[in-house]
Amino acid sequence: MQLKHNLLSILMLALASTLLIFTACEDEDDDPVTDDPTNEGTVADIDGNVYSTVQIGDQVWMAENLKTTTYNDGTPIALLENNADWDYVENDTAWEENTTAAYCWYANDEAQYAEMYGALYNWYAVETGNLCPDGWHVPTDEEWKILEMELGMSQHEADTIEWRGTNEGSKLAGNASLWNDGVLKNDIDFGTGAFTALPGGFRFGAFMGLGSNCIWWTATKRFDFSPYYRRLHSDTSNVERYNGLKMAGRSVRCLKN
Repeated sequence: MQLKHNLLSILMLALASTLLIFTACEDEDDDPVTDDPTNEGTVADIDGNVYSTVQIGDQVWMAENLKTTTYNDGTPIALLENNADWDYVENDTAWEENTTAAYCWYANDEAQYAEMYGALYNWYAVETGNLCPDGWHVPTDEEWKILEMELGMSQHEADTIEWRGTNEGSKLAGNASLWNDGVLKNDIDFGTGAFTALPGGFRFGAFMGLGSNCIWWTATKRFDFSPYYRRLHSDTSNVERYNGLKMAGRSVRCLKN
């Protein structure tokens, strides 16, 4: 009789332990939020800025432009403002002639543009390899192609220089109220890619393109002096793959390692 009682007690303890383990696992599955700053859903940079993220295919991207003013090793990034004059050929050579890593805010106005559009970086900042949060990186030209093909572009189109694809640009874009009227936001698939590209403009000497353009650096050089970028424009639903001079100020999106 005592043996049966002991066996019953052991069985009850084993069952209770199994239920506790199952409940703990179930709770973990129900709550995907962790203290890991690279957890899918959000990612934080070294300055404490928190970005939404989105999974597209097998890739996890920031759904916002980078706005850090500090490299991920704790080193400050140089802020280079100078003139915002549109006549940049004569009046704004400091940014255009700079050959060291730097960033700025559109129109040198952090209060108005930083939160919405992020910072503009030259490629000298990109090539440090320290712009993105730990566990993330500036995507290569090939990684951009993977994103574009996931949204419907063919391999041949992705490999083409200049404007390519059909409406992948419209799929990448978001927040129609910020975009100038045009083909991009009038496409039926506008915003369906959840990438939320916004028309934050760019800088080459002067600031240009707010409302009509967004341009991101890749980590890949086409020529030694001229890395690849990606560009959306309000007048087309396509995506431009081209190369630009390193001193230009462009946006950055980070990709999870």
